[in-house]
Amino acid sequence: MTTDTFIETGRRVIAVEARALNALADALGDSFAQAVDLLLKAEGRVIVSGMGKSGHIARKIAATLASTGTPAHFVHPAEASHGDLGMLAHGDVALVLSNSGETPELADIIAYTRRFSIPMIGVAGREGSTLLRQADVAILLPPADEACPTGLVPTTSTTMTLALGDALAVALMEHRDFTPDHFRAFHPGGKLGARLSKVRDLMHRGDAMPLVPVGTEMGEALIAISQKGFGVVGVTDTAGHLAGIVTDGDLRRHLRGLLELKVEQVMTANPLTIRPESLAEQALAVMNGRKVTSLFVVDPAGDGRPEGILHIHDCLRAGVV
Repeated sequence: MTTDTFIETGRRVIAVEARALNALADALGDSFAQAVDLLLKAEGRVIVSGMGKSGHIARKIAATLASTGTPAHFVHPAEASHGDLGMLAHGDVALVLSNSGETPELADIIAYTRRFSIPMIGVAGREGSTLLRQADVAILLPPADEACPTGLVPTTSTTMTLALGDALAVALMEHRDFTPDHFRAFHPGGKLGARLSKVRDLMHRGDAMPLVPVGTEMGEALIAISQKGFGVVGVTDTAGHLAGIVTDGDLRRHLRGLLELKVEQVMTANPLTIRPESLAEQALAVMNGRKVTSLFVVDPAGDGRPEGILHIHDCLRAGVV
């Protein structure tokens, strides 16, 4: 086989699955809306289950739901038959996946939900299958060929099921007005957590801030710069507002007779600042763009006093790039 053949195969598979996704979008109807409504009314958790390849998709759907504000977890149907049925309780909703709708390992989960009146959403690709007949809400996947040459390997069917799970999760997110702040609460680590970090999460507060009042001799200001370790010192007016900032550049411009001056004679007035609610990613972009290493944090909606200071190294340590 040639490279061109490999590429052609890949394009054919993706095209087959893309057509199936379009068919799925067209097929969504009342059952999808009923499923979303049932999930919204759940007082407990969403229990997602499936066997084989459907089980792998079920795990991903459970993880997506859990990370977007809908408590959910995966229960393996075989383990359910050996004690894990106790993970289903009143107030929960079961989301059960099976392409054929006749997977024997699901029988105990289906029977348990019926016995204890636990609402069940069934997703399958065969109309009239046991799963769909037993479900409170039945979502029928549209007919579509699997992408493999034999037509047997779960490919198109699992892609449709995965997309359906994403559609359910996003519909729930939009109804609940799920915000980036909510998302960050479930993703505090890794690249996502770093990207969603706020300036207030990383800034230095209180005595850590290098601040001196107007009227301070430059000798004392130099001590503050050295002790605090940010390479700058902020200058506050009589009301405590940030009136200016003394940087390395300011020091170089006033080397002659520097120690005879006061901070207000050396400082840069009305310095660049950042809001505490700004994303740390935005603060890093500002620092890189203006070629500075520190930003004082001031909330214009507050009393205008400096609330903290952010150094570029704080962003880098947090993984903000």
